[in-house]
Amino acid sequence: MISIKRLKSTQPDFANQLQTLLAWEGVSDASVNTTVDEIIASVRAEGDEALLRLTNQLDRRNITDVASLALSKDQLANAFDRIPAEVATALHSAAERIKNFHQKQLGESWRYEEDDGTVLGQRITSIDRVGLYVPGGKAAYPSSVLMNAIPAKVAGVNELVMVVPAPDNELDDAVLAAASVAGVDRVFTIGGAQAVAALAYGTGTVPSVDKIVGPGNIYVATAKRAVFGKVGIDMIAGPSEICVVCDGGTDPGWIAADLFSQAEHDEQAQAILISNDAKFLDQVLLSMEVLIEKMPRAEIIRQSLRERGCFIEVVDLDDAASIVNTIAPEHLELSVADPERLLTNVRHAGAIFMGRYSAEALGDYCAGPNHVLPTSGTARFSSPLGVYDFQKRSSIINCSQPGAETLGRTAAVLARSEGLEAHAASAEARFLADT
Repeated sequence: MISIKRLKSTQPDFANQLQTLLAWEGVSDASVNTTVDEIIASVRAEGDEALLRLTNQLDRRNITDVASLALSKDQLANAFDRIPAEVATALHSAAERIKNFHQKQLGESWRYEEDDGTVLGQRITSIDRVGLYVPGGKAAYPSSVLMNAIPAKVAGVNELVMVVPAPDNELDDAVLAAASVAGVDRVFTIGGAQAVAALAYGTGTVPSVDKIVGPGNIYVATAKRAVFGKVGIDMIAGPSEICVVCDGGTDPGWIAADLFSQAEHDEQAQAILISNDAKFLDQVLLSMEVLIEKMPRAEIIRQSLRERGCFIEVVDLDDAASIVNTIAPEHLELSVADPERLLTNVRHAGAIFMGRYSAEALGDYCAGPNHVLPTSGTARFSSPLGVYDFQKRSSIINCSQPGAETLGRTAAVLARSEGLEAHAASAEARFLADT
């Protein structure tokens, strides 16, 4: 039997019940922080020596030369020969769609001239070097390589450095092939907090980067948080989430599969179904009971649904939209007759899948938009990973002589109001010198 919480939006304690359901603790505890701090300190102090020692110790390897941790572009390309042809075709197809979508995100520099000749504007440039962390071993996700690497290359990043652990010397060929098709420049077979530290501070072999992106385990996430400030990071991601809003008109088996698609990630993943049709909720549960028998990760799905899953019965779809905005889900499916109308009421969601045929899993792999999305309610203020995460904006200010006087007089008044006389003197210098 599948056990899943069931709530009604009209029950008196609904708001409290919903907040309890959504609550999720942070990524680490004191012991994890201590371990990560020690690893980072070792890599900073000892460089390659520490990187080699930690890689052998934590990934059960026997590497004697740190240079052997690097993979060449030929080694990446050769991985295509070792994967099934259908996987190679799918990687190329997905990469092309992801590239096409993200090219539309490219920002453009701009300027405008004021009447007195002063020119103001914004210049957009790419980050020079980016580090990409990719899980390795049995937890291999070539789709994650595509989603992180392609926007960086579209943005114009000069050098993309990928790190991927090889526990017990195990590497996934599909991950290496994805790195090749995505245009990754350098790859090192290292992982964990030591890889994050190497990317942040550099070693003799691994270059320091300007930003680190990509998913990882609790030690990787904690290390990313620890080095933030020295380098930029994408986000600290929580468990995967899906929220489905359905009016009862979609095949309940489809919805059951959609909920399972996120619940199978791990026991902390969250799957929520919202509907104004109580009988439909019952039908989905029956479909889940049938489908679970076919799932290799059935126990993970059961625990995820039991601990964090929920069916929510609402009064109408406007009520559903209000609850969606409270949840601010990573993935949102609007599986309704008129998704465009419902969309106008949705303000907070990472990715929104419109209509009955738009399964969330398509977005995970090949639809085109990025699958790196804000979790744990952070869609209230965050966006999907995109080209803009690999670009910087610089302001342009080019004052004409009349503009310098006009702006200088205003700036001087404000500077003196703040007690900053040198600021005022600087603002006035270029026009007072002529009087």
